[in-house]
Amino acid sequence: MLEIEDKSVTCQHSANGNSMKILELKPEEFDNLVNALVETLPEFYIDPESIAGTLERLGKHAAAQKLRVKLPEVKNIRSGDIGEVITTDYIEESTEYTVPIRKLRWRDHRNMAMRGDDVIGIFVDHEEQTIRFLKAEAKANKALSRKVLEDARSELDLDHGLPAPHALEFVAERLRETGDHELSDLIEEVQLVDGINTNQVEHLLFTFTASNPATLQKEAFDAYSGNIKQGSVGFRVSGHQELITNVFQGVINGLDN
Repeated sequence: MLEIEDKSVTCQHSANGNSMKILELKPEEFDNLVNALVETLPEFYIDPESIAGTLERLGKHAAAQKLRVKLPEVKNIRSGDIGEVITTDYIEESTEYTVPIRKLRWRDHRNMAMRGDDVIGIFVDHEEQTIRFLKAEAKANKALSRKVLEDARSELDLDHGLPAPHALEFVAERLRETGDHELSDLIEEVQLVDGINTNQVEHLLFTFTASNPATLQKEAFDAYSGNIKQGSVGFRVSGHQELITNVFQGVINGLDN
């Protein structure tokens, strides 16, 4: 786990039941975060059990090559992937939601962005057999802009603010393939039979930037007038590009050794 909040200085703001948080990575924690991401990143691309099986059957070189062909080479795709990884980790560390599917494992091509909702978090109350969803947009940019935030707002508001039907079906199908039939069935029941209400959904806008996101992100946060609970997190790393470069180089170096 990345323990982002423990590595950062935090500023918080709340209004009307919605919450916003600005995190700024402490300079002394930069290398620790790089190392944590180097360790975490591979499992977002390939199931560790799959890598272990290849290692056992075919050896270290084949296992390394299996991961190498999944790593993106394009700068903006790498940035987006790191943003999605950090967002997913934040959700699982700092909220009640889990992210049961690492969707980057199913990407068509390593240098192409995936379509659909960036991250979908799920919380199940097993006693009540109810389910809630966190629809998250992850934006990774060296400099945050109003256009980026407007795009994120538009994406969160698609499908009346609910998780996209095709994105939920993607999650349900992958869960079924990986053996979690209970959760897959529950997702399909609420989506296809019961219907999802806005009170079963929360939004998370997560930005990963070098620039200070506080002013623009608060402006966007305060402008929201809908009825879906909002969370907004700005994660600032002054060495944004350096972090991305170092993480992917660290993973590649591990494959070469």
